[in-house]
Amino acid sequence: MSFEAAVHAQAIELDILSLEMCDASGSGHPSTAMSLGHIVTMLMFHSMRWSPEYPAYPTSDRLVLSEGHAVPIVYAAAAKLGVMVGKDPDARRPLTVNDLSTLREADSILDGHPNPMEGFPFFDAATGSLGQGLSVSAGLGEAAKLDETGRRIYCIIGDGESREGQITEALDYIIDHNLTNVLPIFNCNGFGQVEGVSAQQSPERTTARLEAIGYTVHSIDGHKPAEIKAAFDAFAELQDNANAAPMAIVAKTVKGWGSPTLQNGNWHGKPASGTNLEKTIAEMQEMRTELTSALASTDAFTIQPPAEAPAKAGEPGDLPAFTQTMKARDMTSVLHAGRLATRKAYGLALHALGQVNSEVVCLDADVSNSTFAENFARDPQLADRFFECKIAEQNMISVAAGLSAGGKIPFCTTFAKFVTRAYDQIEMAINSGANIKIIGSHAGISLAADGPSQMSLPDIAWFRSFTTVKDHRGNPGCYILQPADAYAAYALTGVMAEYEGVCYMRTLRPETEFIYSDDVVFNLGGFEVLNEGRDILLVAAGYMVHEANKAIELLDRAGISASLIDLYSLPFDTEKLLDIANENNGYIVTIEDNYGASIGSAVADALADSGEGFTLQQMHVKRIPKSAKTPDEILSMCNLTADDIVNTCLNVLQVSTV
Repeated sequence: MSFEAAVHAQAIELDILSLEMCDASGSGHPSTAMSLGHIVTMLMFHSMRWSPEYPAYPTSDRLVLSEGHAVPIVYAAAAKLGVMVGKDPDARRPLTVNDLSTLREADSILDGHPNPMEGFPFFDAATGSLGQGLSVSAGLGEAAKLDETGRRIYCIIGDGESREGQITEALDYIIDHNLTNVLPIFNCNGFGQVEGVSAQQSPERTTARLEAIGYTVHSIDGHKPAEIKAAFDAFAELQDNANAAPMAIVAKTVKGWGSPTLQNGNWHGKPASGTNLEKTIAEMQEMRTELTSALASTDAFTIQPPAEAPAKAGEPGDLPAFTQTMKARDMTSVLHAGRLATRKAYGLALHALGQVNSEVVCLDADVSNSTFAENFARDPQLADRFFECKIAEQNMISVAAGLSAGGKIPFCTTFAKFVTRAYDQIEMAINSGANIKIIGSHAGISLAADGPSQMSLPDIAWFRSFTTVKDHRGNPGCYILQPADAYAAYALTGVMAEYEGVCYMRTLRPETEFIYSDDVVFNLGGFEVLNEGRDILLVAAGYMVHEANKAIELLDRAGISASLIDLYSLPFDTEKLLDIANENNGYIVTIEDNYGASIGSAVADALADSGEGFTLQQMHVKRIPKSAKTPDEILSMCNLTADDIVNTCLNVLQVSTV
């Protein structure tokens, strides 16, 4: 009985600290935090194997708070335990109770929602955009299995949050991959932001649903220490049962537990203050007296330490040259033919990378035979590092974020159009400091026959917004890569693996002619000058480089000397591009096979920032396209043929000379 009393006492103390820190902040979600006081106490003070002195230790059990707005309860526990915090790993210090009053302040490490990049390494990923934490947990679970660390991953999910479709994607994924080291914990306190949750998210329906999917479910009272402990003990015992099914906990809890005041009316996101705070704390103190009479002065919690960290993998080898890999795959005839789709070159590079870098992993969303990630999946030596995510792109990206937190280098592949479904997840991965690489195949209008439902047309504009900001490491929030040929796609795949941060690379379905050789070095932020002229500068990327090359020949016949830049990277070397533009009298035409606000806008920003005089004409897709049988037909439909480029250049030059 004294153990239960100790849990009650600690949970009530954490609840009061949550109330006080939210009051000091003037915002926050103390009532949600109080529904988790007992569960978090049991996890952080007893069941988890971890070290407050080394919160990110490689073998430590992990807690993912998908219900991110409940973070005050974790901060409170971390302060009581003296968890080490700070952005600089070499200058961290123990969190104190006094630090809690800085919640949500601009210079505080206690962000409004979990974020490891702000100096709280206990967490592995930024959460708070609801529905993503269980997928992150699955990625952590996969990494733990690969490294054989024995880690257990606990994920707390709100009942209202569980209506998000990504939760279902993650639940299915965990069953598909038999991740018995991941424990979903559903916090069923019955209330969302505005009112009660749907009956579909009731504890009873949630339990039935989980059991139907294939989980072993423990339904508990989330405020009864004995029931919580028994469930967590069962999860620990599960790890030794090779035939066990994944387990889940459905915890019935009370929002604002211990305080009738906070259970009366809607207190979601509203901290108690003044007399309400005094009344609430008094109610909690009364609850403490009622539940802790059996508490002995000798009662204490003992945190189980993590296992010793395994030896680190050896240094990765170098990616072989493209021609070397082609010859090794008996593809010499393709080299001689001089044409290969960039998606196929990516598949070759990914496979070769997997063989020389044991941390590279691949995720695909049921299209690996089109993205050519199948090269990786079919290699028996790499198969355990390939994760089939089925048609669930949101889950795939968040699983990749978890794998990244587990020390892996995830490459996520799907059609570029389907990447758009996971924009929120990608943004949260960037916020988390994740090291993920996203490859969108079948990009742009060159897809032709499948029509606009399969084309990615606004993707460059969306990803480009992240190229304009710095991430927590001081690098661009994301690099966009658009290789024009197989050599570039192959080399840039290797470049992405070496870079720590998020990259998005577009690949193409059509076979494209070789432009480059093994001797060309590609860099993030770089571009290649394919033709040097003096009259006008063409700037293109991806498929449109080939069309621009045709236009160069036509312009030459018309007596116009044009330069051509393959702008394969965003952001790019602005100063160098401006120098080339000036060498061409300041006349620039940008050409891209997607909607606007993309390459053309990036160049426009650079020109405007320079303060110099330039003339820019942007060519991009300016109508919603439809199916066409060939890329040439759809380029004509969208006014992006070589002839269209020539006419645009002539117009720019004629207008400028009038």
